[in-house]
Amino acid sequence: MQKRKPREKQVCQICGAGGNAELHPGVFVRPAIGELIRRDAGFWDENGWICIKDLQRFRHKFVEEVLETERGELTTLEREVLESMKEQDTLSKNPEESFNAKSSFGERMADHIADFGGSWIFIGIFAGVIFFWLVLNSFILAARPFDPYPYILLNLVLSCLAAIQAPIIMMSQNRQEFRDRDRALHDYQVNLKAELEIRHLHQKLDHLMSHQWERLLNIQELQMELIDEMRQEKKPLK
Repeated sequence: MQKRKPREKQVCQICGAGGNAELHPGVFVRPAIGELIRRDAGFWDENGWICIKDLQRFRHKFVEEVLETERGELTTLEREVLESMKEQDTLSKNPEESFNAKSSFGERMADHIADFGGSWIFIGIFAGVIFFWLVLNSFILAARPFDPYPYILLNLVLSCLAAIQAPIIMMSQNRQEFRDRDRALHDYQVNLKAELEIRHLHQKLDHLMSHQWERLLNIQELQMELIDEMRQEKKPLK
């Protein structure tokens, strides 16, 4: 009779431990964990065996590396956002400061005069001056008034004041139109930059989420393998 070939001894290729009850076939080990074993131990053979203790150790190490990688990617993402904010010029600035810096003395004076002419203070002062003018020429200097009724000089002063005030107000309105145009352009630039930054962040988050889904899938499959092993261990021996 032909003699049978002696059975090959099954040992763990990591620690060298034997015993069929504690060994796991290497072909059933996930490829990601196999790459981790090959990287740490320097070798890995799918046709070999690995003990449950070493397999559990590499499984835990794989999960830890996945979590550390995710935290590292989040930190890198935050760092890239901060660097992009530092490198690029800030557009959210006050447009009034730059507009006033380019204004001449006459233009600024026109703004102040227009602001003062459209206030209740100017109306009160103007009414007081007219009332004093009328009282002075009608009662105090009734014998020899410098502007007797019908107050022709007062009408001349008021006409000159209106003739001077009208172009000053128009100058201020033109400057307000330029100011509104600069403010609208500034708002457009800020909104455009915000839109580009948000789009850039969305691309980074999509790239990050795609890697996270893959890693979470590997972790879930590892959990399913551990659950199956625990169920097999709890089955009563017949």
